[in-house]
Amino acid sequence: MSQTPVRFSEERSEDVVAASFAGAQDPRLRLVLTSLVRHLHAFAKDVELTQAELDAAIGFLTRTGQTCDGTRQEFVLLSDVLGLSMLVDTMANRAPAGATDSTVLGPFHMVESPARRLGDQISLVPGGEPTLVTGQVLSAAGRPLAGAVVDVWQADEKGFYDVQRDDVPTGHLRGLFTCDDQGRFAFRTILPAPYPIPDDGPVGELLAASGRHPYRPAHIHFIAGAEGHAPLTTHVFVSESPYLDSDAVFGVKDSLVLDFVHVEDPEPAAYAMPVPFRHAHVELRLRESP
Repeated sequence: MSQTPVRFSEERSEDVVAASFAGAQDPRLRLVLTSLVRHLHAFAKDVELTQAELDAAIGFLTRTGQTCDGTRQEFVLLSDVLGLSMLVDTMANRAPAGATDSTVLGPFHMVESPARRLGDQISLVPGGEPTLVTGQVLSAAGRPLAGAVVDVWQADEKGFYDVQRDDVPTGHLRGLFTCDDQGRFAFRTILPAPYPIPDDGPVGELLAASGRHPYRPAHIHFIAGAEGHAPLTTHVFVSESPYLDSDAVFGVKDSLVLDFVHVEDPEPAAYAMPVPFRHAHVELRLRESP
């Protein structure tokens, strides 16, 4: 006697659809799809999703895909503004005691930043508030990591990255530094400004419709790496910047907010910095490789 099939209904929709993935050979794929279906159906039932709303959502996702090209990834931007990018990054990089918190990579990283000497100027055009950044790469326990490599990049005083401007040299406000035998690094730059994420596409429409702004607080990006340690991707945020409490991509963590102090005394003006200038000292503490 054949068993009566369990057919689709509103009450058991998630069970029926989840069961359809039981034959997936990859157990991780089966787990992810099953959980996705259960949460998705629960969401639709919770908000009583209408056909018009589903059609609008499909249209939004279609336009999001159509906005992507070789230099713009609108789906990553969507993940960012929904906080999914930061959640996955945080789960994947749970920092042990003493290690620096990670945050999202951002869309403006270059695969190869120009190699520079310690103390070099990375701002290649006039303008902006002179800023000195010194730092040290350490283990989570505080041991200096000799020869660590630090990749840095940032926006300018108007909130633009070099790839967004046609009038600046390649590598403006970027640099790849090899630390000394005490894990120390330094570079001269300018104080970055807050800036908006691209908001002229579907994601921008979503932000506007939901009453959210597209701005990120002022920050400098860092990727630090050293032998025997997991690479660290993080930011340092300017403590006086607006939008620290409303970053459009949720990238701010309290531990990453740093004072860029005013220096007006010519005595400690290292690296031939013009006085006055800003100074920030950054510690990047790496966790050991698994």
